[in-house]
Amino acid sequence: MVCKQGSVTKAADALFLTPQTVTGQIKALEDRLDGKLTKRNGRNIEPTELGQLVFKYADRMFGLSYEMLDIVNYSQRSNVLFDVGVADALSKRLVSKILLTSMPGDNRIHLRCFESTHEMLLEQLAQHKLDMILSDCPVDSSQSPGLFSKKLGESRMSFFSFGEIDSVAFPAVLEDKKLLVPGSRTAMGRKVRQWFDRQGVQPHILGEFDDSALMKAFALYHSDAVFMAPSFYASEVDAETSLKLIGHVDEIKEEYYVIFAERMIQHPAVKNVCDADFTNLFL
Repeated sequence: MVCKQGSVTKAADALFLTPQTVTGQIKALEDRLDGKLTKRNGRNIEPTELGQLVFKYADRMFGLSYEMLDIVNYSQRSNVLFDVGVADALSKRLVSKILLTSMPGDNRIHLRCFESTHEMLLEQLAQHKLDMILSDCPVDSSQSPGLFSKKLGESRMSFFSFGEIDSVAFPAVLEDKKLLVPGSRTAMGRKVRQWFDRQGVQPHILGEFDDSALMKAFALYHSDAVFMAPSFYASEVDAETSLKLIGHVDEIKEEYYVIFAERMIQHPAVKNVCDADFTNLFL
């Protein structure tokens, strides 16, 4: 854990131990192996050559132990426990339909869902606190060894409003309204800002939202604002709601990925999601 976190303090926090306990455990192992396991590099700690060797084998050992516990969990529990992390930027409707495919035919599953940012969820997955993640961007396996991702599909994005819109051409009309957009920390937030730059649009941003559901709810009570959502959102809202389509953006797609650790590919719910065909879902 010290190798992964880069410091004793961070490792202690992740393990819910005191730094003194972690330091003592490292010292005991060094005495047993008769060699130094770590060295200081500036403010960080990195493994020595011996430390790298020990870390490689220790990582495999812990991975196998978690895999064993998962298999025991699958075989002994009456309901399979399934902890899923969901990126808060994703459409809750699509996420719900994706999760439905994870359900076994007999519904013998105990589903627990947690919302957070992509980065926080990856950290939880790496620490074996989650079984699977649904996110709007893939994992970089070179930066997160042992984690894999599969693209499930993508949806075209559009701009909508619940209020009256002037007859101005799109996308120029966006400069006449206050905008609600995905937060700049999200993959979609970065995409839309790049699109504004390419189109020469000078947006007047009223609000940024990491949570897509909160953005839509805010737009409902602030009808003068224009907000961004997947194009299928038009079919989600109540027919009595005066939702107006402002324009489609073919260049921007909201992508959906499933991310999991290699050891979790045998989890029945993860396997169901990876094997499912979501072609009709993302029309």
